[in-house]
Amino acid sequence: MPSADRLFLTGGSGYVGRNLIRHFVAQGAQVRALARSANAARQVLALGAEPVEGDLFSPHLADAMQGCNALIHAAADTQHGLASQAQHHTNVEGTRHVFAAAARARVSRAVHLSTESVLLDGSPLVDATEQHPYPRRPAGGYSATKARAEQVALDAVKAGVAVSVVRPRFVWGRDDTTALPQLLQAVDSGKFAWIGGGRYLTSTTHIGNLVHGVERALRHGQPGQCYFITDADIVEFRTFISALLISQGRTVPEKAVPRWLVTTVAAVSERISAITGGRWHPPVTRQMLAPSAVEVTLNIAKARRELGYEPPISRAMGLEELRSAAFIPPPL
Repeated sequence: MPSADRLFLTGGSGYVGRNLIRHFVAQGAQVRALARSANAARQVLALGAEPVEGDLFSPHLADAMQGCNALIHAAADTQHGLASQAQHHTNVEGTRHVFAAAARARVSRAVHLSTESVLLDGSPLVDATEQHPYPRRPAGGYSATKARAEQVALDAVKAGVAVSVVRPRFVWGRDDTTALPQLLQAVDSGKFAWIGGGRYLTSTTHIGNLVHGVERALRHGQPGQCYFITDADIVEFRTFISALLISQGRTVPEKAVPRWLVTTVAAVSERISAITGGRWHPPVTRQMLAPSAVEVTLNIAKARRELGYEPPISRAMGLEELRSAAFIPPPL
């Protein structure tokens, strides 16, 4: 398999994108990263990549990819609220445009960054393999559009782009500007509560393990195949979240709410929002609950077997890294 020494990246200024740039630049790769704003371009440049101004629909995308032998499509609309046309536009049509450009630029290999959420409908997902089917009724717009985006990306195999899909679960670790800040804000504002006590299992993916998994998929992934990429072990959801909070100097809350209550609120709220034509925004949605209110555990045997993937970062190592670089904003 060819090496990823000339790489094009979408979503370069995001949490995952920044770490992908660091990883591949450190290996000596030339990285071009799509940047939607001047600030994003500055971040990309500071990390050692070449910024390409534009977005997923830029007409010059194929020209920007010329000379690259690998693509990582990491950009996405990850909001977990109600389904929206804007999210469909970004996640589905944006993916379609990116891979059409890759085919025109003759990019030989690609990894599409997806999520375990493509399989979520609100029910537990236990020791799932990549053979698990898409649900008939996805948890929400994020799950639905990312599932469709996977299919669009894999269709590019027919156009000569050797695409494989990587599905992480609950990305965490250093430089987190997504999940951890939101968690800290909820705790500091007194809005955090354990759903059903939080005593269910979860898979997680340290950011270092994710970028390693992406590299393995670029080098060894089979075209048209999906791969779960997670940490080596599963963990109780409450235990893991508590460890994250402690690493940031927080006291672990004891407040809990019954699962039936919060799921009922989500269902009723979504109906009210539909009646109002979306003018009223629900405080919680089924999409928000699907990845965090029940067990979601994934089996990574396929990635180990086909990619030679072995998670280099243990949970203990990742937590120690967070403790050492703890960012502790003042309570709200």
